[in-house]
Amino acid sequence: MSENYRPPFRMTEEITNLIVEIGEYVGSITTYESMRQNPVLRRESRIRSIYSSLAIEQNTLSLDQVTDLIDGKRVLGPPQDIREVKNAYEAYERVSSMDPYSVKNLLLAHKLLMDGLVKEAGSFRSGNVGVYAGDQMIHAGTPAKYVPELMAQLMAWLKESRLHPLVKSCIFHYEFEFIHPFADGNGRTGRLWQSLILQNWKEIFAWLPVETLVHEHQEEYYDVLGRADHAGDSTEFAEFMLRMIRDALKEISENQDNDVVTNVVSNVVTNVTSNEDKVIALLRQDGKLTAKVLAASLGLTQRQVQRILANLKERNKIIRHGASKNGYWEVTDQGE
Repeated sequence: MSENYRPPFRMTEEITNLIVEIGEYVGSITTYESMRQNPVLRRESRIRSIYSSLAIEQNTLSLDQVTDLIDGKRVLGPPQDIREVKNAYEAYERVSSMDPYSVKNLLLAHKLLMDGLVKEAGSFRSGNVGVYAGDQMIHAGTPAKYVPELMAQLMAWLKESRLHPLVKSCIFHYEFEFIHPFADGNGRTGRLWQSLILQNWKEIFAWLPVETLVHEHQEEYYDVLGRADHAGDSTEFAEFMLRMIRDALKEISENQDNDVVTNVVSNVVTNVTSNEDKVIALLRQDGKLTAKVLAASLGLTQRQVQRILANLKERNKIIRHGASKNGYWEVTDQGE
């Protein structure tokens, strides 16, 4: 059946180079064994994955509230947001034992994520859907009657393709979002499944989940998805995802000898308060400064600056106006 399904994609020189770089960084991370034996670190990573994936879907709960919920504490918040966190925690607890090539397991993951939130939890959608920006439809999902067959073909392709698992995970992610197989919950399910594919290749990706990377680059992620739709293939999307993975692994590899790998993987920036203050001071002077310019000014990596910006935005200390290319940051003097 997979012979009938050929996801539009071109192997580029950049993708080849990124595969090599990622492989080298994975091999160079000698602290992995201590990470693997640290259940606290793994749990923190899982909580951050859940928070990041749901924040992308406009869940209003903070990281601390998500942590409290998972710890069994009472949290004040919208009932749907609370239900989303509880569902996601159960799904993430069980996903590592799932078969990434199984349609049945994919439907189970969706049911766990969306139970009590949508009527068709655990089932492919029965009606047609579209993705909208305001009143304008920007993407029409595959007609509902073709979804089961296409998802079976996509899973068969994923299992049988000779492409590198890194590349296959990115192509699957894009094709899954393009088909849009569920009435709701496609984004969180697609990100979860790419993480599962990567974990099956190298277990280190249990500590470096796709969800957190996408949350840190959310605007660019949606921009690239749109351009891939316009181009009619997943090449640019795969390049983007692989660059994010490469940059994250590079940071872990370069910091492991400085005994800060736990902070890097846990998404904690050393001396974050003073660096946050410096970012805010620079943005007061010029709200159009990019993460690249801020990183060069502060002697940080671009990824560290992107994390700081995401944290400040989450706490309402800064507000983003406009798109990533022509927009600007506003310092609010609000938040915590």
